[in-house]
Order: sequence, then C-alpha cells, then structure tokens
Amino acid sequence: MERKKKLRKHIATLKTHYNSVLRKSLSTQILAALEAHPAFRAAHIVLLYYSLKDEVDTHEFVRKWSREKRILLPVVVGDDLELRVYTGPEDLATGSYGIEEPTGELFTDYAAIDFVAVPGVAFDNAGNRLGRGKGYYDRLLPRLTAFKAGICFPFQLVEEVPAEPFDIRMDTIITIQ
Repeated sequence: MERKKKLRKHIATLKTHYNSVLRKSLSTQILAALEAHPAFRAAHIVLLYYSLKDEVDTHEFVRKWSREKRILLPVVVGDDLELRVYTGPEDLATGSYGIEEPTGELFTDYAAIDFVAVPGVAFDNAGNRLGRGKGYYDRLLPRLTAFKAGICFPFQLVEEVPAEPFDIRMDTIITIQ
C-alpha cells in the first residue's frame, strides 16, 4: 500500500511539469496510436472514459468515434461503475468527481464489449495498472472479456507497478515514446 501511495505521489509531481497545451498535444498523439491499433479498429462496441483534466484527453475522441462505433462510458454509482451508451455531448451530466457522465441507456451485455480503454495513474510493460485507489476499475475489469488497453502519458509508464494477484492486467499499454 505504501509503495502505491508513493508512486501516485511521484506521478502527481511529474504531471505538474506538463501544462494543458503539452497534455493536449501528447493526448492527440496517444489517441492516434490508439485508433491505429488493430484491436480498436476491429471493435464495434468500445468502452472509453471521459477524461479528467490530468488524464489523456478523450473528449473529442469519444465524439469522433461515436459516429462509427457504439461507445460506452462509465458512470460512478456508489462503489461501482455502471456502463451507459454515449449518445452525444448534449446527454452528459456532471457526476461524481466532476466527471461528465452519459445519461443514455444502461448497458449490461459485458460479453459484447470488444475493446476497453482504461485510464490509470501508472502502468508498467507487464500490463499492470495503478489506479487512483478507489477500486472502481478493479471491480469492473474482472467482468469484461474485451481487449484491454491502458492509456497513459509517457511519464506514467514506469518500471514496475506494485500488483496484487487479483489485479487484471492490460493486454497492451498505449502511449508514445
């Protein structure tokens, strides 16, 4: 637990060196790599996330791809993430943690999801992920059989993320070097 806390603090310090213009530029490059990935290209139903200010900015990406794929976004409900269909920016409402969340129909057919883009504080090359510490994705990911891609800025890719045996590994980490 202490190693995870230290790593979260270290990444938070690194983020302060990246202003919004640089984060936006990096986000564009990272998302170009994501949309070029064969698993994403082949996917029909995709679970994305609507980014916070310090994450890879997915807002325009979600809008763009919702014209070609069925896009799902998570909604915080209590201690869990519920999945809802994204229908457009007009159907977003500010939810928990100030995150814009869709108000569209509930989606429960987890087996139909082809691809998941997963945010995180840090990732390693073995596919391990460190989240923000609330366990939302830890509870969601075991229910999904979809291809899982961790999405991060280059400084969030670290040598080793402390992992537990029950942690779900990413199939790939998408960033830029």
